[in-house]
Amino acid sequence: DMGVDYRKLRDLLAAQNYKEADGETRHLMVSIIRVMERDYDSTQTFEQFPCTDLRTIDRLWVQYSEGRFGFSIQKPIYDEVGQSYEALGDRVGWRQEGEWLNYHELTFNGTAPSGHLPRVLWVKVFGYCGWEPSVLARKLASCNF
Repeated sequence: DMGVDYRKLRDLLAAQNYKEADGETRHLMVSIIRVMERDYDSTQTFEQFPCTDLRTIDRLWVQYSEGRFGFSIQKPIYDEVGQSYEALGDRVGWRQEGEWLNYHELTFNGTAPSGHLPRVLWVKVFGYCGWEPSVLARKLASCNF
């Protein structure tokens, strides 16, 4: 919808370069928000995010990870654990022994648990790198993920 070029994300995912693909996912989503000419970390703006673009990003992640990664993989897990951000983190390997892993400690390869990636969008907002988990979950639901 927003005229974004997804070739770099596709190529990174095809090469299984998941860490760079996660960064590219963040870059693409922030770029789309900026095209919408709004503050990219605002809840209202993310709720306006085009479902077509969200589905394109998800489809690439799912396709090139053979169904292991993507928003459509994460959303049912989030719902299954009662929409608990901490329980999601435990389930997909973002937390160990009750502690959140630092970004560089995540697993950026095919051995990661199902739903482990993309990570960046589930990060709680500190103004630069993600959206509140509940906001992302609502958006995914409104886009019929």
